[in-house]
Amino acid sequence: MEPLLIAGLGNPGDQYISTRHNAGADLINLICDRYSLSLQKENQIHGLYALYESENCKIIFVRPSTYMNESGICISKAKKYFGLKTEQILIAHDELDLPNAEIKLKESGGHGGHNGLRNIIDQLQGDKSFKRLRIGIGHPGKDKDVVSYVLKKASAKERQHLIESLYDYLDIGEKISQDGWQKTVMNYHSKKEESNES
Repeated sequence: MEPLLIAGLGNPGDQYISTRHNAGADLINLICDRYSLSLQKENQIHGLYALYESENCKIIFVRPSTYMNESGICISKAKKYFGLKTEQILIAHDELDLPNAEIKLKESGGHGGHNGLRNIIDQLQGDKSFKRLRIGIGHPGKDKDVVSYVLKKASAKERQHLIESLYDYLDIGEKISQDGWQKTVMNYHSKKEESNES
């Protein structure tokens, strides 16, 4: 059974808690709450991690201690520290190109202008084969407003909608471990279509 590493991107520090850019870190916090896990600091990976093991899976949850644009330092070090292949890594990150609270799984690809993903690809020497969990935060409309938009907190209503969507993904690691990537993606995709039709 291959372990799976799920990392949630964000900025460290109290001033960034609940900001749009920290949507990936929010997911990791919610998952750790679900499994009653505490994230432990590990200097060798420049981040915090928690381990969940059952008969069917071994999942490592990681939250980088670096700022967003240096996320790759933590991911590359965690990959080495836990002895993983890039394909065993799932990165949860905020996504401007999706409406708020819409979540999509993606097998691999470029960085799409996301500084965290860009740095991860750089630190992994161009290897883009990690999987992604894209958490929609919407777009402010103008590119010049993006930086202030992602570093701000969403409205209470937007935030609640986002957290509710994240709750559907708290067992994503177990699902990938047990059902495989393709089946997991198909299951989430068909669930979404059903909910859109109802």
